[in-house]
Amino acid sequence: MIERRAFYIGGQWVHPATPKDHPVIDPSTEEVCAVISIGDQADTDAAVAAAKAAFPAWAATPLDVRRGYVEGILAQYNARAEEMAQAISIEMGAPIDFARNSQAPCVSEHIEAFLSALDRMEWVHDMGDEAPGTRIVKQPIGVVGLITPWNWPMNQVTLKVIPALLAGCTCVLKPSEEAPLSSLLFAEFVHDAGVPAGVFNLVNGDGAGVGTQLSTHPDVAMISFTGSTRAGRAISRNAAETLKRVTLELGGKGANLVFADAGEEAVKRGVRSLMNNSGQSCNAPSRMLVERPLYDRAVEIAREVAEGIAVAPAAQPGKHIGPVVNRTQWDKIQDLVQSGIDEGATLLAGGTGLPEGVNKGFFVRPTVFADVRPGMRVEREEIFGPVLVMMPFETEDEALTVANDTEYGLTNYVQTADKTRARRLALQLRSGMVSMNGRSLGDGAFFGGVGASGSAREGGVWGIEEFLQEKAVSDWN
Repeated sequence: MIERRAFYIGGQWVHPATPKDHPVIDPSTEEVCAVISIGDQADTDAAVAAAKAAFPAWAATPLDVRRGYVEGILAQYNARAEEMAQAISIEMGAPIDFARNSQAPCVSEHIEAFLSALDRMEWVHDMGDEAPGTRIVKQPIGVVGLITPWNWPMNQVTLKVIPALLAGCTCVLKPSEEAPLSSLLFAEFVHDAGVPAGVFNLVNGDGAGVGTQLSTHPDVAMISFTGSTRAGRAISRNAAETLKRVTLELGGKGANLVFADAGEEAVKRGVRSLMNNSGQSCNAPSRMLVERPLYDRAVEIAREVAEGIAVAPAAQPGKHIGPVVNRTQWDKIQDLVQSGIDEGATLLAGGTGLPEGVNKGFFVRPTVFADVRPGMRVEREEIFGPVLVMMPFETEDEALTVANDTEYGLTNYVQTADKTRARRLALQLRSGMVSMNGRSLGDGAFFGGVGASGSAREGGVWGIEEFLQEKAVSDWN
């Protein structure tokens, strides 16, 4: 069993002020795979103090030097990528091949993208002829608290830590206590890259403890949080007293509008995309709205695709989905699936209980509901599991109304051969992102939503600018 009780504070691995063991559960086996410690106020205070002491020198460090340290972190990852994949697989249940090919590579992909964005940054710019001599200067905001989730652990850690460092901020990271092993390994990368002491710090803990302590700490200038909408609201309230900047990347209930001219492949793609990562993605296309002429065939396709998705332990090689992260999530998903049955949706595939032949682990049956009606719990609530709901629509206006009738607004999806219609819908859908016809957003685009999905803009130039504040200066010339 792995024992990782120390925190990374001030460039050193230090013991917690008050030992408080916390088991990390392998979701494939329900057995303890590691033990960490949960921090308390003294640990948080020490980490913030280290970051505060390091901030002036780090903020004054030349940009090319900061860039060099980040390149060093990338080199550490490249040398130890397999360790990262193994850590992610065991802590949150990502199948090992998926961890190697999708989860762990987020580190290198995001670092390379941020380094590219850095080349496009304008740190000092003039305001033109209408304000001669006036300059707008961008400077680091200060000490930042970074709170990250378990579902895409390195995706979110890298989207926060790297732009903060490039911006000139110092930081304290609180990773999810459900999936801390990958973040502890990331801290080793930072240390071995030679990043100066205090610039990056890590304290393990839960939201009620270390999360709240960071959110209320007077020496923390900003909180960047990814997680549930409920927790995002609590963090906003906690941060209000000290007038922190708060950026939130929260939940989603993405609508996938499939028009008849998109064809059967669009349906298959939508089902597989939802099931990816066992449905544990805030931008998952969890509501499939299908134009009536294609609907009956789409229902059959979705059933066939879902029944063909294998479920297996994370350590097993191959193309399959793994478990969800813990018992709490499993129970929540079971409750929502049962609500879909009770409210009269048509269960096409899956359902409640463990998959056939499985007697342990937090595995969920790949599930598809058809004939879902607006207002059903499975249509309204974020399930965060491998559960797809399908609904027919008659007109474009009807599809748009249903898609926008949600508190969330992260990612919506449009599948149609009609480019004019696609562009029209992209402008009318209420979300931070719109993905069309299965094509991903290009390099350098941000990730973020609106409404109850938060307002963060992570990635690209926007991701770095979130950690900067602007200053107007006169008579620069």
